[in-house]
Amino acid sequence: MSEADLDVVIRSIAKKQIKTLTDAAKKRQARFMGLAAKTKDKAAKDRYRHLAKNTQALAAAAARRLQVTAENAADSYARSIKKAAEELAASKPANDKPAKKKPAPKSANGKKA
Repeated sequence: MSEADLDVVIRSIAKKQIKTLTDAAKKRQARFMGLAAKTKDKAAKDRYRHLAKNTQALAAAAARRLQVTAENAADSYARSIKKAAEELAASKPANDKPAKKKPAPKSANGKKA
């Protein structure tokens, strides 16, 4: 794997983490909704529904923050690699002397080809 592809790796890891986070939030929301359905008390039912709603909202906010953080890290890495490559190219010594031209090959009759 080339070093320039690490920004893609950062993004893909974040994508997997976001997927895991949203799946866990959905499971927890389903659990709270199940508890709300089983409860006979109205106050407890409302409390579980509120917890389920907040779980989804907080998970969505965390997923957005995770996505933004991953994009910033990947972009920063890509910029730093590009800058390092430009500095490396600029630091190479330029040849002050032009290359000597090689004489053109002569054909069998002594004329240039």
